[in-house]
Amino acid sequence: MKKNYKYVITSVNNRIGEIILNRPEKRNALNSELVEEIKNVLDQFQKDRNVKIVIIKAIGEAFCAGADLEYLQQLQSNTYEENIEDSNALCELFKSIYKFDKIVIAQVEGHAIAGGAGLAIVCDFIFSVPEAKYGFTEVKIGFVPALVSFFLIRKIGEARSRDLLLSGRLINSGQAFEMGLINEVIPREKINAEVMDVALKLAENTSFESIKLTKQIIANTQHLDFASALKKLTEVNAKARENEDCVKGISTFLNKKPLKW
Repeated sequence: MKKNYKYVITSVNNRIGEIILNRPEKRNALNSELVEEIKNVLDQFQKDRNVKIVIIKAIGEAFCAGADLEYLQQLQSNTYEENIEDSNALCELFKSIYKFDKIVIAQVEGHAIAGGAGLAIVCDFIFSVPEAKYGFTEVKIGFVPALVSFFLIRKIGEARSRDLLLSGRLINSGQAFEMGLINEVIPREKINAEVMDVALKLAENTSFESIKLTKQIIANTQHLDFASALKKLTEVNAKARENEDCVKGISTFLNKKPLKW
């Protein structure tokens, strides 16, 4: 089943929800409407028990070119309060993907630049075609990579992040893979089939409750000190033993029955 928004196409099949950016004439650049549409679809997928995995991809030559510069130019006449509100919308989008209860895959078949690279790196997995380039080019136009820097440093560490954020240089998919920015480089003619195969296996072989709790661990414990983190994780470990998925999984495994989620 497909549903078209102004800038996004969505579909749900085999427990996999797709979000397809459809603003190719602007290289899928982010404006307030596109950001809001993605957030709305994610909200729907969050509530939909028929969706277990989400794939974000795009139509056109670019995955996402970052912020729409014409839109940013218009925002320069806004008040500080209005710009805070607009920045919050993008922040909420990145945060909602990063902390989404379900697995989110970025299927990158074109360049992912600035906020567009940010959109990819907040996903759980990034699969990329060889031709795609990545970069955080804000410093080259007098802007700052404020929101994406937080997630980039978490993903690849400070030293490599400093390189990309301060130089604004573009890197190819091979370099992105070596840095740990993306998970796999796949030829363009194979990427649809291979990403779908990964998504189907994740849907079949992983517990929704386990994925939800594991993502909470990743998102919510890195800032804690040693003792606080271990205390929190001990509590999560104990509570996880009580959930239905854990009971079902252990019982099924011990009884040597096939387990499908």
